[in-house]
Amino acid sequence: MPRQTITTLDAMEILDSRSRPTLMVRLSLSDGTRARAMVPSGASTGTHEAVELRDHDPHRFGGLGVLAAVDHVTHEIADAIVGRRFESVGELDESLLALDGTPNKSRLGANAILGVSMAFTRALAASGGNELFEYLPGIGGQPPRLPVPCFNVLNGGVHAANPLDFQEFMICPTGMDSMTDAVRAGSEIYSALRARLKDSGQPVGLGDEGGFAPDFAEPEQALDTIVAAIGDAGYTPGLEGVAIAIDPASSEFRQADGRYLVNGRSFTSAQMIERYQAIVHGYPVWLLEDGLAEDDWDGWQQLTRELGSRVELVGDDIFCTNPELIRKGIERHVANASLIKLNQIGTVTETLDAMNICAAAGYRQFMSHRSGETPDAFIADLAVATGCGHIKSGAPARGERVAKYNRLLEIAADHPELAYGLG
Repeated sequence: MPRQTITTLDAMEILDSRSRPTLMVRLSLSDGTRARAMVPSGASTGTHEAVELRDHDPHRFGGLGVLAAVDHVTHEIADAIVGRRFESVGELDESLLALDGTPNKSRLGANAILGVSMAFTRALAASGGNELFEYLPGIGGQPPRLPVPCFNVLNGGVHAANPLDFQEFMICPTGMDSMTDAVRAGSEIYSALRARLKDSGQPVGLGDEGGFAPDFAEPEQALDTIVAAIGDAGYTPGLEGVAIAIDPASSEFRQADGRYLVNGRSFTSAQMIERYQAIVHGYPVWLLEDGLAEDDWDGWQQLTRELGSRVELVGDDIFCTNPELIRKGIERHVANASLIKLNQIGTVTETLDAMNICAAAGYRQFMSHRSGETPDAFIADLAVATGCGHIKSGAPARGERVAKYNRLLEIAADHPELAYGLG
């Protein structure tokens, strides 16, 4: 593909799914191609994430405005890249990183930089007549693949106003034959879960990611109910049918003394591991994300020794899609998979670098949305292109979540040659 000149670049403040500001970036190329990207925003965030720039003006959006990030796109970044020719996203991203000049994108803002990176990626794909997943590069020899959708059907932690400390409970149709069957299973189980909660007198209001937020306090209550709902919908709990994934987001309930507070009870790292062992033994849980906190490296090593051969152990806050942190985890034998979030690291290129490092070490990559989402379905194409095998984008409800699943259905319909599943 010939080098493309960026001819226009602008940005504007829009709302995410939590009614908080985020950015939309728009870009055009010299051949007339136009593209846009909407940047997600997290709630349960790791301390090592790239910096999301906020205005801190108490008179606008409670200090959460992003006009400074918008201004950086429309002025400093535009001044630096409009009129320049770039052959690849990597070349553009390198220029953006040099322009920012900080290790965590704190000057221009990771939200500003990522919006430009995503929009340019989408523009290059369209300019070459390709779908986004066709343009994005593969990872570590993994062929393009339709990923298992992991639906967050029950919310707790910072995502819901209930007493449940564990943040996400997901259903994963690992045993289905196609993306169509997987999405149908997710929808049917979601409906069955709603009916079961309603029949038992539980509220059926939704958390940030579209999952139900019942008045449960113990994770085992959530697991019992989900297993029952899987059966109610006519599916088999387990890898051969519909498995369960858990994201406790344990950094959120780790205390200053290093212990974990769950439903008013205090646990050491070793005791948390014992509890996870009991959960894995008693329920069809095949994936555990952020079982321990981001700075509990010794605990993570023990967790990996105890459960790493039985379940997928996903590092989120401890890795933050950061190539250097992932390398550290590999060297220390921590986890066996990494969550992948574009805005944790801030450019498309660095995200792909993180995924390549995982693949080379035999670590799985779990594609993820954020709690503050938009209808942008970039991560659906990214999951297919990289063959990472699984993606989470919240419940099979709410437009910003369903947009990703519907995009996967569209790719599946248009490309029947693509395999489905973990790989």
